[in-house]
Amino acid sequence: MCSLADARTAFPAMLLAAAVAGPAGAAEPGHYGYGRAPTQQEIAGWDIDVRPDGAGLPPGSGSVARGAEVFEAQCAGCHGTFGEGSGRYPKLAGGMKTLRDDRPQLTVGSYWPFVITIFDYINRAQPYVAPHSLSANDVYAVTAYVLNLNDIVANNFIADRSTLPKVRLPNHGGFVWKDPRPDTSATECMKNCADSKKIRIVSSAEKKDVTPRTTGPLDKFEPK
Repeated sequence: MCSLADARTAFPAMLLAAAVAGPAGAAEPGHYGYGRAPTQQEIAGWDIDVRPDGAGLPPGSGSVARGAEVFEAQCAGCHGTFGEGSGRYPKLAGGMKTLRDDRPQLTVGSYWPFVITIFDYINRAQPYVAPHSLSANDVYAVTAYVLNLNDIVANNFIADRSTLPKVRLPNHGGFVWKDPRPDTSATECMKNCADSKKIRIVSSAEKKDVTPRTTGPLDKFEPK
């Protein structure tokens, strides 16, 4: 017979021993016996990201006309029938040449830089009440419709993994900027970038009371 105090001491040790030992037959070093390797189908269910260059786009296609139907059923309640927004939900269309205004309208047509982002976001996060529930064909279609609302593609445009990456959004150039400063315009380099003998430090914040020290012992605080 053991006391309550003995039991309180022994029980955690028993749990630890069981966790370390794992289930019978589990002999892999560092394996705790939980879970299993995912199937290829399960991995595919999570592998849905699409890159700006179009890599990762799934098979399928969608027209502007089909997109209007899906948008009306799944998206218009929040974004309005024509992408004008509803309540506090964002506008998707319009806002051209407003980025310099005091209250710019950040829509797909006025602000977004990459067309593939539209497909990727709709595919993973929309509709709001049931994300990732649309088929690839319907995501292509809604993407085509949103582009058409912004006068970026024609009414007969068919979005698919071939045509979509070729679409260029109006503000794409606003996100591609070359730094004009002469000390930043050199060719990018990862190794053997400069002759160490030609590098000279001409200025430092050391002993100027503008930044705390990051090496050595901490300075003793002395009130002035």
